[in-house]
Formats: sequence, C-alpha cells, structure tokens
Amino acid sequence: MSQLQYFLALVAGGLAAAALAISLAWPLDSAFLLRAFLVFGAVSLVRFWLPLGLWLDGALAVLGAVAVLTSLAIFAPPPSFFWMALVTTWLFAWLFVERLARAIATGAITGRFFGLLIPVVFGLAILVVWEVVTRGANVPQVILPPPSMIWARIASSVPTLAADFQQTFLKAVLVGYALGCGLGFVVAILIDRSPFLKAGLLPLGNFVSALPIVGVAPIMVMWFGFDFQSKAAVVVIMTFFPMLVNTIAGLNASSTIERDLMRTYAASYWQTLFKLRLPAAAPFIFNALKINSTLALIGAIVAEFFGTPIVGMGFRISTEVGRMNVDMVWAEIAVAAVAGSVFYGVIVLIERGVTFWHPSVRGA
Repeated sequence: MSQLQYFLALVAGGLAAAALAISLAWPLDSAFLLRAFLVFGAVSLVRFWLPLGLWLDGALAVLGAVAVLTSLAIFAPPPSFFWMALVTTWLFAWLFVERLARAIATGAITGRFFGLLIPVVFGLAILVVWEVVTRGANVPQVILPPPSMIWARIASSVPTLAADFQQTFLKAVLVGYALGCGLGFVVAILIDRSPFLKAGLLPLGNFVSALPIVGVAPIMVMWFGFDFQSKAAVVVIMTFFPMLVNTIAGLNASSTIERDLMRTYAASYWQTLFKLRLPAAAPFIFNALKINSTLALIGAIVAEFFGTPIVGMGFRISTEVGRMNVDMVWAEIAVAAVAGSVFYGVIVLIERGVTFWHPSVRGA
C-alpha cells in the first residue's frame, strides 16, 4: 500500500473501531441499526488489519452509506457515533476510488466500465455526505436543501423544467452556439488568408471577448427583444472569440516541413488548407467547441436575468430566489448541469470519431 492508502486505512479503521465500541454500548431497542453498524465496524477492522483488496473498500463504503442513511431516516443517532460512521464511510469511498484509479493506470484492471465507476462512486459519495450533513446538522433549507428534497422538486415540476429547458437550451444555447462557433471559424479562415484582416480583426475579436456579459445582455435585449433571440446573441458574443483564437492557433500547428512538402506537390492554398492544415487544427477546434459548450449555457442563463418571457432557466432561478423557493432553484441548477455535461460529452464523442488519429485520442 502507498502512504496515502495506509493513512486512509489507518484513520478509517480507527474510526470504525470507535463506532463499533459506541454501538456495543447502544441500547438494544434499535436492533436493526445496531446489527448494521456492528457488521460495518467488524468488517472495517478486518479491512484495516488485512489487505483484502479494493472491492472490500467499495463494499464497506456502500454498507456504511446505507447504515448512515437508515439511521438518519429512522431516528436521530448519537452524534459521536453518527459522525464517526459518516467520516469512515467517506474515507472508504475515497480509498476505493484511489486504489481503483491506480489499478486502472497500472493495467491491473481493464475495461471502460471500471473507468466510469470512479466518477459514479465519487459522485454518489458526495451526494450521501451532502444528504447526511444537511439533515444531520439541521442545515436550514433556505441555505442548502438536501439532495432528496431537490429530487422531489424535480419529480414534481417536470413540465415547468421541460419548458425552461426548451426555451433556454434548445433555442438560445444551440442557436447561439452554432452561430458563434461557425462565425468564429469562418473569420479565422479569413484572417489566416489575409494579413490585413489578421492585423485588423484579431484585435477587434479580443476587444469583443473582454466585454462584460452583464453589460452586453441588457443591450442585446433592447436590440433583439425579450425572446430567445437576444439570449442567442449573447451566446454568439461569448463563443465567437474562443473559436477564433483556437482555430487560428490550430491553422499554424502544421510544421514548416509539411507545408513545404505541399508546395513541392504544387498544392494550392485551399488544397493545403483542407488536406493538411484543417486536420492538424482539428484538436484545437474541438477544444474551442468544448469550452464553448459550457460558456453558451452560462451566457444564456445569465442573459435571461435581464429580460425574458415568463419561461427559461435564468428567469426561473431569479424568480424563485425572490420567493425563497431554493429547492426549485437547485432543481434548475441540476437540470442545467446535466444538460451541460451531456452537451460536453456529445462534443467529446464527436471529437474522438473525427480525430481518431490524434495521439491523445488513441491513448484514451
């Protein structure tokens, strides 16, 4: 075991031993919970003294999470026991993820499923800790609602969330993303073709990128109205410059020897562009597409704060905050986060299919 693994095992085993000692002194009127924590503490001690493999760490994390959540749902457990069990559960989840990542890196474990298991386990551990801390510490719901409350709001507000998603993402984000990235790509080709445009348009693009969104959004609303067109215009401004800069950098990525070879073959500018320079620039272009996939969503949501119909993610967030419906605000945030992550993942999958020849994709 590495020093980090040994330290985690030491702390987790010590906390499990303390939890086991407290559970032995617990009144026997809570037999189910007592047995759950007895098993958890006993197996934790076995894991601490014997290196039985990383899958036992995962099983201990799951068992601890179930026991802690069950104790929270049935009745209020003793504070010392409760927080010891929670910390122990988190440490075993951390130990499992750390050892699994090391096993995948060294080739001891192969398969895409195990690679996906790491973020899933880590994310679930964060949700468990979030749920337990907010409920166990009696955190006011206005400050931070538990994940279960947010999920209940999502389940009960599907039509509203769907309408907001359609207005913000399907209309403003996708339209603005396509126009901004497309315009940035075309302008980058023109700048690469003309030294005059390179000296004139590139500083102008830098100026546009420095414009504050909170100042641009009200102007776009005045120009294009309160519907999604003004939000799409804000997204165009936010996504234009990253695509412009990355495309220009990518067009210069091919080496001088490669360009000289194309000239030796009497290739024209456009033949060199399509057969050499654009394929070499593909990783840079996809980097801009991935960056813009998140910027577009942020820009559209913020722009809706400054004027929109009675629908949209930004409108709902600003309205529900004023009504102190924080669970609805977090529901909108969760939908936006999932939509942004899926959008980013789609761009990554397209990148892997297009740039399959690149060393970074082959290594992945």
